[in-house]
Amino acid sequence: MTKLNNKAFEVLRVEVERCANNDAIGQTEKLIVIKRLEKLRLEKGSEVKFDELRDTVSDIYPQFSDKVIKKAIKANKPSGIFGKITFLIIFLTGSGGIVWMANLPNPMIRKSVAKTAPILLVPSFMSMDYHYREAIDTLGQAEQLLDNPTSAADIQRGEEKATEAKKHLDQLPVWFLGYYPEAYCNWLGCSWKFTLDEFEAARKKVARLEAIAFQNQNSLNPLQEAEGKLEVAKQQYTTAKTIPEKETAVLAWKKAITLFEQIPEETIAGRNAQAKLKGYIQELDDAFTATYISAAQEFDLEAQKIKPTNPQGASKLWQQALYKLNQIPKENPRYLEAQKLLVSIQSKEQTVANSSSINYIEAAKQYAFTAATITQKPPHPAPKWKQSAELWNNAISQLKEIDVKDAGYVEAQKLIAQYQSNLGIIEERYESEKSGQEIILRANQKIQNLIAFSPSNRQQWKSEIQGIINQLETVRSQTTSYPKAQQLITLAQRRMQNI
Repeated sequence: MTKLNNKAFEVLRVEVERCANNDAIGQTEKLIVIKRLEKLRLEKGSEVKFDELRDTVSDIYPQFSDKVIKKAIKANKPSGIFGKITFLIIFLTGSGGIVWMANLPNPMIRKSVAKTAPILLVPSFMSMDYHYREAIDTLGQAEQLLDNPTSAADIQRGEEKATEAKKHLDQLPVWFLGYYPEAYCNWLGCSWKFTLDEFEAARKKVARLEAIAFQNQNSLNPLQEAEGKLEVAKQQYTTAKTIPEKETAVLAWKKAITLFEQIPEETIAGRNAQAKLKGYIQELDDAFTATYISAAQEFDLEAQKIKPTNPQGASKLWQQALYKLNQIPKENPRYLEAQKLLVSIQSKEQTVANSSSINYIEAAKQYAFTAATITQKPPHPAPKWKQSAELWNNAISQLKEIDVKDAGYVEAQKLIAQYQSNLGIIEERYESEKSGQEIILRANQKIQNLIAFSPSNRQQWKSEIQGIINQLETVRSQTTSYPKAQQLITLAQRRMQNI
């Protein structure tokens, strides 16, 4: 410790400058006093006292301020606890700055420091060890949660852990991979042994887990949608009062189950859907069976009511009932119940079908008789042939109503073949009649044109008349137009002879 510190020296120097004159003698006096003060600043020992300091300057500067001397004495006192703290802070700040610079995330700086003064990299080693441990730990948790999730909460938590692991991996500098600080690890027992390949594998694992989390999160929406539609369909079925309403609800129910089947099985939503699907399908089968049996029973009751007045309508209702019952598979628990009802309805429908087939055949024969009667003794005009064709078509339509299971089916098919042959003949006669009328009409028009505009050339006359004759000769015999066509041909031939 010196007798005069720098701070006190500066206080005194300022006062010396004030007291000194600007001439040569004044400058010399100033140098003498400054050298005395410099000597005190360099001399080791206890701090200078007031009298000693006063004697040092008063012989040259009697006017030297006592206040300044007292101020210097005060400034010259050794620093207390606050001064030491200040010094310590400055020291620590400077040291911290050096350590901070040494630990900058710059490979060139860190590699150099690691070779020469690795102790300065302790903060980096601590940070890397922490992030390595956390990365491994959180990555393992994320893998456990996302590879075997049991709920949506597991997916959410697993995604958070994967993101956290990614953040820790981001804090591991690339230059650190494969580096092992022996002194630090021997002291604190660090556990990292990361290589570049392992680091890349961890990165890929994080990416895979993030993809799994994303896929699982996305699969939850279809699952919720399917469950919502299923509940709506069930509610519709429960509140339905008529068979059509129940069938509509069952159809919606079936569509909802299809949505469950479309969810990827490798996702948690898919696994949950598959676990529930069997029960949902069983519920649907039960609802489907109950609806179809109820529908068949209603059709049966309605058919029995209308059978006396409308046997054909009753037969159609029973056929619908049979169709519903045939949809119920053998493995269904209510299959035997459905089969008993089916046999009963088949018996009723067969009775009506047999009587219906007789009625259809009789009706068809009546149509056929009328069709044949009105075309006796041809020729007939086109409208009558057309009427006959319509009657034959009606007869055929009646026969086609007879089902293959009915007793009169074979007879009906024979009659259909016969009636279709007759219909073909009638349609041909109708076309011939219509064509003959059109030919006569065109021939008369040409004759009128020849009369109105007689050609001057005899050869042209003959050519025009011959064309009319050729056209008239196409009129078929046994048509109402045939006699008229023959008459016009005779007149035309006479006219040609007179030209």
